[in-house]
Amino acid sequence: MTQDFRQAALDYHAEPTPGKISVELTKPAETQLDLSLAYSPGVAEPCREIAESVDNAYRYTGKGNLVAVISNGTAVLGLGNLGALASKPVMEGKALLFKRFAGINAVDIEVDTENADEFVDTVARIADTFGGINLEDIKAPECFEIESRLIESCNIPVFHDDQHGTAIVTAAGMVNALEIQGKRLEDAVITCLGAGAAAIACMRLLVSLGARRENIFMLDRRGVIYAGREGVNAYKREFANHTDKRSLSDAISGADVFVGLSGANLLSREMLLSMADRPVVFACSNPDPEIKPEMALEARDDLIIATGRSDYPNQVNNVLGFPFIFRGALDVRASEINEEMKVAAVRALCELAKEPVTEEVLRACGLDSLSFGSQYIIPKPMDSRLLTRIAPAVARAAVDTGVARCELADDYASQLGA
Repeated sequence: MTQDFRQAALDYHAEPTPGKISVELTKPAETQLDLSLAYSPGVAEPCREIAESVDNAYRYTGKGNLVAVISNGTAVLGLGNLGALASKPVMEGKALLFKRFAGINAVDIEVDTENADEFVDTVARIADTFGGINLEDIKAPECFEIESRLIESCNIPVFHDDQHGTAIVTAAGMVNALEIQGKRLEDAVITCLGAGAAAIACMRLLVSLGARRENIFMLDRRGVIYAGREGVNAYKREFANHTDKRSLSDAISGADVFVGLSGANLLSREMLLSMADRPVVFACSNPDPEIKPEMALEARDDLIIATGRSDYPNQVNNVLGFPFIFRGALDVRASEINEEMKVAAVRALCELAKEPVTEEVLRACGLDSLSFGSQYIIPKPMDSRLLTRIAPAVARAAVDTGVARCELADDYASQLGA
């Protein structure tokens, strides 16, 4: 990062008004009558209606289009445990993305505790204010417990984007990349470097899509997670493999897929060369990937590579998922975001990548042409069709699996695009 970019980032957040989000009015407030309707005495009428039936909150308040972006700051980006308040710029940024890409109002909430019980209690007590909760930047393994307990106690969608958003976008790119390489997910040998929240969620979702657990080799800082290894928590143990592989060199040899959610420059050229023919590499450590794409492509011309960076093709970017997933969930008042809804989002992303790329996207990317292939396995974030493809797919899955509390309009997709 250059000094100029660092200063530009600070200026962006500070000027002309500190922060990235604000509140807007949706009703007139110009006359005495406006004020009497907005507040006392008129506001008493919707209060009575909601007291009669809590569902009326969706009719008379902004609850149905309001998401809380909540963190305790224990895993802020790749910066580590910076504390709750230092996570606020990231949470505001997430709120900005909700509004920009899906028209969802979002507010950031920073909870100053590293105690899971305190965090869950705080969030559960305020949850009914919102239509959904997006958890963010909470370290593993506490994030798993926090999310599962909040899903159980709250009657609205609770979604840890570091886990599931990453998994959904990764899975979509992976399915398409394997198809281009002439391989099937069901047969692929997968090496996953990293065993945190994102890595475990990615592997879980790949299993839901057809990957076989016995073909997945997960590594943490101590090496391969194998059956019988001591000091492995319950979440990592889910992917403990019966194998004599111990190191990354062992695990990567002959693998079809490498998924990196770990750190910079951990995949060597020699390791890459030991992979199977036509490999797929997702080097998603940010800002520096596990292997530089230039080095990887120089070593192998039969490779498809994706990173988390916007300056390379095939960016694995969570913004391809969470705004539209929440849009679909909110619009049918889903009580949760279940596995079927996640899979529906994956399938929608996969299919959109195969459609002709619009002029809008080409202009935004500064390209003359782009089509489905090794340099384009997942859609670009600026593709406006993401909203009209993913949200309806997620909403339909919610209805079909019985977690929606209202029906899906026949013209829902066209309403989104209006």
